[in-house]
Parts: sequence; C-alpha cells; structure tokens
Amino acid sequence: MKKIKLKDIETGAPKKLNKEKIKKETGKLKIKLEELQNLLYAESKHGLLVILQGMDASGKDGVLRNVFDTVNPLGCRVTAFKAPTENELKHDFLWRIHIHTPRKGMIHIFNRSHYEDVLIQKVHKWVDDKIIEKRYEHINNFERLLTESGTVVLKFYLHISKDEQQVRLNERMSDKTKMWKYNEGDLLEREYWDGYMKAYEAAFENCSEYAEWNIVPCDNNWYKEYYIAKKLVETLESLKMKYPGFKDMKDKK
Repeated sequence: MKKIKLKDIETGAPKKLNKEKIKKETGKLKIKLEELQNLLYAESKHGLLVILQGMDASGKDGVLRNVFDTVNPLGCRVTAFKAPTENELKHDFLWRIHIHTPRKGMIHIFNRSHYEDVLIQKVHKWVDDKIIEKRYEHINNFERLLTESGTVVLKFYLHISKDEQQVRLNERMSDKTKMWKYNEGDLLEREYWDGYMKAYEAAFENCSEYAEWNIVPCDNNWYKEYYIAKKLVETLESLKMKYPGFKDMKDKK
C-alpha cells in the first residue's frame, strides 16, 4: 500500500453530503447486510473477519452497536482484545488471535486486534524495531493464510481528530451513561498521539499485502456508520454467493 499521511486525510464527512439522506441509505444498507449475512451463513463457503482499529473514543463500540444491529447473532461473534494475560504473553503474539478467527459462514469482529502488537508496543518502545519489523512479516503471513483459506479480511481504521477525541473523552466524565467507559489511561495515551499516528502509518504501509486498510472518517458517526455498512455490503456482494439447493445439501453429507 502506498504511504499514507493521516494528517492529510479528512476526519469529517464530505461537506456535500446530506446527513438525513445518508442515514436513510445506511438503514437500507443494514437491511441488505442482514440478507447477505444470512446467505453467508447458509452457503458456508466463506468467513468474514472485520478488524476495527482506532484511537480511544474513535467509535469502535458504536460500530458494533449501530452497524451490526440487524445481523443475526447466531452468525456473528465479537472479540474485544485487551492487554495480554500472563499466559498469552508466554506464547507468540498471534496465538491468542488465531482461535477467534471465523469458520466458514460466520462473521467475526475484532475490537482491536493483533495490530496492537505493532502499535502500542512500538509507541512505548516495549520491543525493539527489529521485532516490530518481524511482526509485520508475521501479520502478512497470517492474513495470507486466512485469505487463502476462505476468510475475507476487512480492516477499518477509525480516523478521528484529536479535538473530537477530547470532546468524546470529556463526555465520558459528564454523561452517566458513558462514565463507565472512562479510563485515566486514555488521557495519558493522548500524549503519544503523534507517535500513534506514525505507528498506524507504518502498519498501513507494511501490512496491506493481503488485506488493504480502509481509512474511515469518524468525527461524524452517521458518516462512519454509512461508510462501513457500504463496504461490508459491497464486499459480501462481490462473493457472488448462492443459497444451496437440496442437491447441494445432500452432497455435503
């Protein structure tokens, strides 16, 4: 993937768009997504892995709540990756990830992912650059294995501005429905903003060989949801899926 400079990419919705019209389009896309997810599950020839990455308060939880709310829970799983446990740290960094990838017919969503091991660890210099470079290679091989095994990998970076992030973090301290999300560490991590931008840019450049990144403007949630829903629908439609007939089911036995 060509070099990306995040400072050159808008974090807000295109000004020409009509908010209400886009929200209606999103509603239509979500109905289509429901149909396609049912088809994906029935055909069971592909899996879909959706990776959500972004700075704190960029809206990862909102995507789960407002884009995937029409999807049948039977065919969808969400994994939120936190700091590795003591046991996980005793294995390679992909060990805890692979078990959560989707079987055929399923959509699995990662709220953060294996990319944390080339982001936060790079920013805080918990490992040296040689290890980070090797991890880029391991990630590419991992995503190659997934794609060649029938898993479609969709990666979304939720691109929020530093100013909008501050607004949302402040809301967590004043809105009782969001206060539970407040984490003092989120404010501390803001001090490393520039470092994170560089780490993300390096990940885009080095880890796009088998699954390209989608840079999603996130200052306006209504546009973020439309963007992701549209990409999901387009991707699933491109698989040219068909419902299996009686003969197909009989042949599986």
